[in-house]
Amino acid sequence: MSHLNCSVFGAGAWGTALALHLGRCGHNVTLVPRRLDVALALTRDRENKERLPGHPLPYSLQIGHDVGPALQNADVIFMACPSQALRHLARHLASALQQKENRPPCVTLCKGLEADTFKAPARVLAEELSILPHAALSGPSHADDVAQGRPTALVLAHDAKLLPEMKALCAAISDKSLRVYLSDDVTGVELGGTLKNIYAIGAGLCDGMKLGDNAKAAYLTRCLCEMTRVGTALGGKAQTFHGLSGFGDLVATCMGKWSRNRSFGEDLLRGATANEGLSHSDGVVEGYIAAKCFYELAQTRGIDAPILSGIYAVLYKSTDPKAEMLALMSREIKSEC
Repeated sequence: MSHLNCSVFGAGAWGTALALHLGRCGHNVTLVPRRLDVALALTRDRENKERLPGHPLPYSLQIGHDVGPALQNADVIFMACPSQALRHLARHLASALQQKENRPPCVTLCKGLEADTFKAPARVLAEELSILPHAALSGPSHADDVAQGRPTALVLAHDAKLLPEMKALCAAISDKSLRVYLSDDVTGVELGGTLKNIYAIGAGLCDGMKLGDNAKAAYLTRCLCEMTRVGTALGGKAQTFHGLSGFGDLVATCMGKWSRNRSFGEDLLRGATANEGLSHSDGVVEGYIAAKCFYELAQTRGIDAPILSGIYAVLYKSTDPKAEMLALMSREIKSEC
């Protein structure tokens, strides 16, 4: 896998940044936007002015639109779409792949649950693209940092039987600026990458209330504890949530000024409604839908998740954020873990 033909479906900030990184690794890369007008703009401007401005797209990076040609010589497929669009994209690819002899691995980059089924990306792909081996790439991955070649570490989660193939893929997409680790805990990696978006909304609430560094540190610590409790109850391994796709992504998304989920929380503190906050965002706020999914899962399965419940109340019951924070601080004193 030293030299790959890579097809990246989804030309948001992260998909574009990954395409740039893969090109720097020496691979042939085709970036495939969902919309034809976006494909035409990228081809004309050689820059993703809407989602990742300031990063020129080299002419060696091909821009595609039709699925068939983009898949024709693909050695690996990256799916960089929002979680709510994954099933539709998977069905679209499945139809085109029927005529393809080889079965390239499919790697998801999305971090969220399907709203109406509560299913994670791996489950969606198992149902819609079972003909392909699949994996999930996650971790703290601010698109601008990746596009600039700043140091980044990610984790590639896969089925244990795919270990040799995934080892080769890890080596092929790693370089001096981006290192990829392996995990066989697909469930835990996907849950961590989704839960952190919910907690980042709460971090934005903390920032909006100007609660200070002590409060933010305490909040992140308790979020990690709750994330681990929720994630293990849903089938993930505890150690996964202390790794890149759990703690690492939690810190980056809760602290980064660029974080859409964190900024959304700040907007709510300024008096914006949830719908107004969503409309102000320059991308998908995955934590909004995820909060509803995980709240209902926690209620159904009897999982203790007070932070998650508080964020859900703010988003869906119009509860005052300050009142929710006071309620969390007023809970009964108990052992830390």
